[in-house]
Amino acid sequence: MALIHGGDMEGYILEYGSEPLDFSANCNPLGIPDGVPPAIAAAAAGADRYPDPLCRRLRAALSERLALPDSCILCGNGAADLIFRLALAAKPKTALVTAPTFAEYELALETAGCRVLRHALAPEAGFALTEALLARITPGLDMLFICNPNNPTGLTVAPPLLRRILAACEDSGTLLVVDECFNGFLDEPEKHTLRGCLKDADKLLILDAFTKLYGMAGVRLGYCMTKNLPLLEAMKNAGQPWAVSSLAQAAGLAALREDGYVARARALVKTEREYLLRELRRLGLAALSGEANYIFFRADVPRLAENLRARGILIRDCGNYAGLASGCWRIAVRPHGENIKLIEALSGLLGQTTTK
Repeated sequence: MALIHGGDMEGYILEYGSEPLDFSANCNPLGIPDGVPPAIAAAAAGADRYPDPLCRRLRAALSERLALPDSCILCGNGAADLIFRLALAAKPKTALVTAPTFAEYELALETAGCRVLRHALAPEAGFALTEALLARITPGLDMLFICNPNNPTGLTVAPPLLRRILAACEDSGTLLVVDECFNGFLDEPEKHTLRGCLKDADKLLILDAFTKLYGMAGVRLGYCMTKNLPLLEAMKNAGQPWAVSSLAQAAGLAALREDGYVARARALVKTEREYLLRELRRLGLAALSGEANYIFFRADVPRLAENLRARGILIRDCGNYAGLASGCWRIAVRPHGENIKLIEALSGLLGQTTTK
């Protein structure tokens, strides 16, 4: 069975009998926060009971953290679950996604029978989102997805342009869905979020998750925010009623208490991102100056992923992203020792030396 995402640790372990260095999944380089595993273990004692289908304690904690009414928050089995619920609940006829971007938007929309249009991000513009998108926002467009920062490029939308996009969506009746799952890794997260617009925007829904920022990909926990309460109710009813396990809810509550962890991760990502960018460019590889915890680069190196895999390193081949072709890659920002090993492996494949 072909997989469209990175992070296939199990496939590697089954093939080689050991764990690789995984640069293909862009989660927090610090791993799961210290307080989360004990919280999951404690919650396991009550796993004979159904979880709270409304996630009341978790939504109350998120409400306090985000300064939003808990009625405006819906939790799900990861952001992907909420993307599919949104498509099934809203039933858009026509939607627009950028290309390249996260594949689940288009997959969910097509599953719901929606006609999906693509707005190409030009390589010559560094795959940046520009004002050209505004012309695509018309009354006939039901939904627009924007990943900010974008996956796989790591680029953010200029805040003034993002607000103009929201205004255009409000005028045209288009629901703007902004995926902010990587916002927490930015140097200035508050500068790039639209959460402050939620109270006044009728056509805005924001996605976020514990998956990336808290290194909890295996837990499966995400949430979305909007003032459109009927839409949230429809989304709640668009999937099975116990989407978030009691263990995941306990993990989320514990993670929200890990403020120091998030600050340490952000500092590590900034330092190591600069190191990786410098080293990739020194090796002659075209790397984008992304702002998230991953780096997108182009390298016409035959069998690059296969050769690194044989050396115990996984990277993300981006050739299956819409709008991209072979020779496009994404690597996660990892701890320094792991990053050194990646650069050394790349240097060996390219016949160059490395600096530490």
